[in-house]
Amino acid sequence: MDKKTEEFYDRLKVELDMSNTWPAEYLFKFIVPTESDNVERVELAFDCMGSVIKTTKSKTGKFTSISVDVTVKNSQEIVDKYLEVSTIKGIISL
Repeated sequence: MDKKTEEFYDRLKVELDMSNTWPAEYLFKFIVPTESDNVERVELAFDCMGSVIKTTKSKTGKFTSISVDVTVKNSQEIVDKYLEVSTIKGIISL
């Protein structure tokens, strides 16, 4: 991970800790190219966490938005999930 990315996640972690009490509900939002198994890979990342996952395809069908509502233990768990899904080709985290 480069220095800029590391600083971003450190700042995110601090902001999450200041604005939440743990455990807390957190809404992850992603956009992925609809091709391949991208949606399935995001869903698998949140498997066995009791998450509620909603997917919506774009008008053209080229992209799929994914919303994942889940209870997390702490801010580090959120950062870890973002890092885990960042390996999916073309994913955009919102």
